[in-house]
Amino acid sequence: MQVQDVMSHDVMVVNPDESLKTAARRMAELDVGALPVGENDQLVGMVTDRDMVVRGLAIGKGPTARVRDVMTPDVKYCFLDQEVEEVAANMADIQVRRLPVVDHDKRLVGILALSDLATSDAVGRAGYALSGISRPAALS
Repeated sequence: MQVQDVMSHDVMVVNPDESLKTAARRMAELDVGALPVGENDQLVGMVTDRDMVVRGLAIGKGPTARVRDVMTPDVKYCFLDQEVEEVAANMADIQVRRLPVVDHDKRLVGILALSDLATSDAVGRAGYALSGISRPAALS
């Protein structure tokens, strides 16, 4: 089974120059906790509700701060034609609950979330991924 068979296809992107308030409203409307950040047809980051709190509110940034101020620029992603088993193992290794899905031109085409794995025929893979995601991070 390939990623394109289980991923969510409807993806909303936020621009890095939009405000945290705009991004938060979009998250609320979509009932999601993360948004891909795109600029000039390229994926440039991810922003989560946790990013907004920990990298924004916790250090005094307000609702007018820009998404680029709190986003994670090092984007992990997968390709739409990768095997779900391989991607689930990667999600466990890098401890992420969702990955942007790109085509081979690196254009965003979807999101693969742990919930997508859990509600598909890949349920066993979801458990494997969750066990890796949930393990304590190594102390440095």
